[in-house]
Amino acid sequence: MRIGFDAKRYFFNRTGLGNYSRDLVRILQTYYPENDYVLYSPKVPENFIPSDQLRLKTPSSFFGKLSPSFWRYKSMSNDLKQDEIEIYHGLSGEIPIGLSDSPIKTVVTIHDLIFIRFPELYKPIDRKIYQKKMQSAADNADKIIAISEQTKRDIIDFLKIPEEKIQVVYQGCHPAFKTPKSEQEKELVSGKYQLPEQFILNVGSIEPRKNAFQIVKAIEQTAIPLVIIGKDTAYAEEIKQYVEKNQLTNQVIFLKGISMEDLATIYSLANIFVYPSKFEGFGIPIIEALYSSTPVITTNSGVFPEAAGPNSVFVDPENINEISAAIQRIWADEDLQESMKIAGLEFAQRFNDDVLAKQVMDIYRSI
Repeated sequence: MRIGFDAKRYFFNRTGLGNYSRDLVRILQTYYPENDYVLYSPKVPENFIPSDQLRLKTPSSFFGKLSPSFWRYKSMSNDLKQDEIEIYHGLSGEIPIGLSDSPIKTVVTIHDLIFIRFPELYKPIDRKIYQKKMQSAADNADKIIAISEQTKRDIIDFLKIPEEKIQVVYQGCHPAFKTPKSEQEKELVSGKYQLPEQFILNVGSIEPRKNAFQIVKAIEQTAIPLVIIGKDTAYAEEIKQYVEKNQLTNQVIFLKGISMEDLATIYSLANIFVYPSKFEGFGIPIIEALYSSTPVITTNSGVFPEAAGPNSVFVDPENINEISAAIQRIWADEDLQESMKIAGLEFAQRFNDDVLAKQVMDIYRSI
């Protein structure tokens, strides 16, 4: 098969949607090398090396080059037809219009509908654009991949799509999190970032929905160190001001710009991963923690029990006392930590690359 992908975020997004795009193309190449994979990008990225199996295509028309957004929404369909693409996979909730009159089959991955659930987090114009693009993609795609049962339910409820058109295929994570770390690697990374000997960890975008502030407040009356990893935001600055005001600067450590290999090692060093997010389409950091054999505390509703498995600990993300009690209980019980590590890693095997690659390839073949 010749399969085309929307590669804007594959090349130019270093976090969630970018990680999903890169991981999916990587595992398909690994387990199904007989196919041709073509990445459609609005511009040429740095350091991309094409191969016989993986190629890059940029806009061929003048207007496509002038307006990348127009190209991705409309004129890319002409390039797909010229390239004789058999299946086009929109990796981030959209597909170009104009493919319905062609033999090209289409798949779209929808990660979440947070802009509908929490409209106050988005500008009105952004909500309208997301709604239009995602509704169009859901209506016109031959198949929809939802990254969780939670997202599948939201697609049915909010976009009014028939259930039989949607299939759940979970996300995986970068191979770095699946590789055991040596004591030497741990020591090097611990020294590099001046990490405490023991600590709890939170990773992700530092924004109100992710709720890192609640973790800070939950450990305020304890001596438990907290490491928060994410880029600077207004919400992060708010947390930092609180930390300074309440003399927690030696207890709460902020890091950013961490390489994937170092991040995976930090996960493996952590005693507990704490993720009291209010809502996610899935929650890749949870999977990263499970593969790193790190006990997980996360939210007790939505997608979180689905992603974290039965042996993680679940809390009300708005209840600081409940979060604090869960942290202190696991922190003080090494036997509980060990049992959660073993059970969590076992649960994570359902997110293995070969499993996910087969599920996606079965969808391609079915259409």
